[in-house]
Amino acid sequence: MSATNEEDEVEKSAAPLLEHLIELRTRLMWAIGAFFIAFLVCFFFAKQIFNLLVIPFQWATEWAGLATDKVDLIYTAPQEFFFTQIKLAMFGGIVLAFPMIATQIYKFVAPGLYRNERMAFLPFLIASPILFLIGAALVYFFFTPMVMWFFLSMQQVGPDAEVQISLLPRVSEYLSLIMTLILSFGLVFQLPVVTTLLAKTGLLTSEALAGKRKVAIVVAFVVAAVLTPPDPVSQIGLALPTILLYEIGIWCARMVERKRAEEAKTAEEASDEVDDGAAS
Repeated sequence: MSATNEEDEVEKSAAPLLEHLIELRTRLMWAIGAFFIAFLVCFFFAKQIFNLLVIPFQWATEWAGLATDKVDLIYTAPQEFFFTQIKLAMFGGIVLAFPMIATQIYKFVAPGLYRNERMAFLPFLIASPILFLIGAALVYFFFTPMVMWFFLSMQQVGPDAEVQISLLPRVSEYLSLIMTLILSFGLVFQLPVVTTLLAKTGLLTSEALAGKRKVAIVVAFVVAAVLTPPDPVSQIGLALPTILLYEIGIWCARMVERKRAEEAKTAEEASDEVDDGAAS
């Protein structure tokens, strides 16, 4: 009888597991399909997108007093610019398809969550891409021109220079630079989302965050040194926003704790009123 019961339990659990696997396959197909379509679109417009990413370099030349009608970039291998376009299309495909990918992840996870958990998770699903775009915009409009201006300032050009040394970037290296900066800033700007989620689950408190502030400052500069190119402009430019976002994360954690305390107080008062009513 025990063997029969075990077989029945296996049969009962097999159907839900199979349904979950089918659901997972469906969500993966939608996510991969969205990425593939976005990849093709970005690859078709790869040259235009790359030219758009070169605009911060043009701003940097103006800041350095080297304003010209165009900037020159090179590629030193026959296939380099082709693979650069593929890398750019993959990067753009992930960015464009992220809303669909995040939606498919949410739809797969949501049935296992309570209604209040789904409602609590949804704002973070919206805030995450917005914060990523803010970080990317900061890179595009400010930090990339600043970094390129720093590199351009090292040139030796003009009639007074004993040796003519000018910056002529490769297309692959320039794309790697700006992609690294966008990803670094985009991920760092998720810090308030992560700290708020951890505070909501009770895994982290505002006191713990505030107590580790000095350590967080050191870690911010170390991470900035690892993620960004080896120049002080980009490292300081990433470390300072990270520290500011850490402080915002502490504030968000305090707001979560304050709201939780108010809800607990309200529930306690409601419970006391029920007890008083039952006693009377």
